[in-house]
Amino acid sequence: MNDSVIAALRERIDPGRVRSGATETRLYRRDASNMTGRAGVVVFAETTADVQAAVEVAARFGVPFLARGSGTGLAGGAVPPDGAIVISTSKMNRILSVDAENRQAWVEPGVLNLDLSKQIAHLGVHFAPDPSSQQTCSIGGNVANNSGGPHCLADGVTSAHILGLEVVLPDGTVTMLGGEEPEPDGLDLRGAFVGSEGMFGVATKVCVRLMQNPPDVATMLMEFDSVGDGAQLVSDIVAAGIVPAAVEMMDRLCLQAVEAWLHIGLPVDSAAALLIECVGRSGQVAFEVEHIRTLAEARGVAGVRVAADDGERGELWKARKGAFGAVANIKPNYYLHDTVVPRARLAEVIEKVYEITARYGIDVINVFHAGDGNLHPLLVYDAREEGMVDKVHAAGREIVAFSVAVGGVLSGEHGIGLEKRDLMPLLFSAVDLAAQESLRVAFDPQLIANPDKVLPNPATCADLHVAPEGAWI
Repeated sequence: MNDSVIAALRERIDPGRVRSGATETRLYRRDASNMTGRAGVVVFAETTADVQAAVEVAARFGVPFLARGSGTGLAGGAVPPDGAIVISTSKMNRILSVDAENRQAWVEPGVLNLDLSKQIAHLGVHFAPDPSSQQTCSIGGNVANNSGGPHCLADGVTSAHILGLEVVLPDGTVTMLGGEEPEPDGLDLRGAFVGSEGMFGVATKVCVRLMQNPPDVATMLMEFDSVGDGAQLVSDIVAAGIVPAAVEMMDRLCLQAVEAWLHIGLPVDSAAALLIECVGRSGQVAFEVEHIRTLAEARGVAGVRVAADDGERGELWKARKGAFGAVANIKPNYYLHDTVVPRARLAEVIEKVYEITARYGIDVINVFHAGDGNLHPLLVYDAREEGMVDKVHAAGREIVAFSVAVGGVLSGEHGIGLEKRDLMPLLFSAVDLAAQESLRVAFDPQLIANPDKVLPNPATCADLHVAPEGAWI
């Protein structure tokens, strides 16, 4: 890192919060993916003014910068470009205001997802997006990746729950996108910013929409002797006009790994289990539970468990959300993809995932948001085995390509980042990609805001099947 850049940062920001030592920069070289970069300097921002100062220095010297929250991203979005200024927002963790009557709150980007809902629970409201990492992921990261979670089937992903954003643009300008009004004037730049993976600037304040806590909840665990039958039930439920709050699937290897950790009586001999949650008024919830039970019986359900109380409900959700951590009981490493496929093709795609991974000699755990077809195949492996990392990445590319071929998309909630950047031409034509690049340049003419993410270098994509010019896929 250029000493002049570090000196300029320390002139504008408390020098104790501008860290360039080997230990600090090494800690920020990666996110939760298996990719690494090299940070030049880490700035621990505490205010919008700190963020603005860091971005202005980056713009002045033409140095890349990126914002980083908790670092839980799985697609390499927070992996720093070589020598970048990493702006950590973890100290910007205040809930600034809460309006329970209008169901909205202003928060800083470093507020943790679950902490927000816990601190406003007494008001009878919550923040709906609930990624599996919600105990540690930040609201700023949710905004960057347009994160989802199990309960986004009915409520929608992060973009449906962000009303306004205070943003530091890549030239250092502070502006407001959207706002508290139902229909803010002008273009929906808030909508463009959410999910932009740090390429459009840094969010420093976020106005979130809050949802009322439901009066009644029922959580069911259903066992199946085949993954296909469980997958077909998902389509049956939606076709019947029922939209549960969540529909999650765990396959046998997942159930076995989680049960070895939690010991809560999961059906480890079943091919798959569906975790289904219905919320609403008591009469509505009871009707939906019985209707779903009837549909499940028609699909040969092997067992149905309904949580008796909040404690048991919490155990079932701990099993689902702790699945990634339980992988350590099988192999020391995992590689996760995040494609979305049509619900009607779920069973077909899952069988293909098993076929691909078996061909490469890789164990796979399937645990995913079945309700909206958002797959999360975890390829578990030991990186110390010679050639295994290459096999895992090759299998991952095949899974992504097949998902797109059946009408799916590259990512549902984890983002594109570095991981799937060079696979973008599988889904988008050259015209599509050029349009996305134009939007990016409109926000960031210098191309210094989290560069080399999302949009591919054409030279790296020559061997991919590219969508036809102007195609809508």
